[in-house]
Amino acid sequence: MTIEIKGNWRKGFAFDVHTLGSVYMGVDEFGHDRWDTTRTEMGELVYRLKYQNDISTIAKIVDLLGKYKGLETMDAIVPIPSTNKQRPIKPVCEIARELGKRVEVPVMLDVLEKSHGGKELKNVDDPDERKRLLQESLKLTGKHDLFGKNILLLDDLYRSGTTLTVASEILYIQAKVKDVFVLAMTKTRRKK
Repeated sequence: MTIEIKGNWRKGFAFDVHTLGSVYMGVDEFGHDRWDTTRTEMGELVYRLKYQNDISTIAKIVDLLGKYKGLETMDAIVPIPSTNKQRPIKPVCEIARELGKRVEVPVMLDVLEKSHGGKELKNVDDPDERKRLLQESLKLTGKHDLFGKNILLLDDLYRSGTTLTVASEILYIQAKVKDVFVLAMTKTRRKK
């Protein structure tokens, strides 16, 4: 499945939805809610990479993304930086590296950075608050000259579009790129 995602970028797609369904299972012995979640193939691969550090999923994720034609025409692949600096594997960076190798496009891991101590946005539901937090924390590093270039902005999960919107604004306004194209591995079923 391919889902077109619209925003302030030239063209954008999510490979598939992240989950197919979730059933509430109650509270565990630590007081945490438990869910029995059914994920799509891509959703399961991204989940395993992100939360179980299963690097064997990277090649399969990139195999699935290989269906998109035109990736090889990009001037650079720019991954959205991780908010969680303690995470041993940065999933989007690892996927970007492998995708860049396959399509022979340079990967620039350090174009954007999130300031240390930034709040994880997955728990922020208010769209205005999400955008404000991102505008405060997401910055252009200035380490690369991107003037006039076509950039593929890569993320693992498209939720509300706020992260990709703010990143695209930065790339268009500050880096003066020609065009931003967006590719997300998965998309939530709800826009929250």
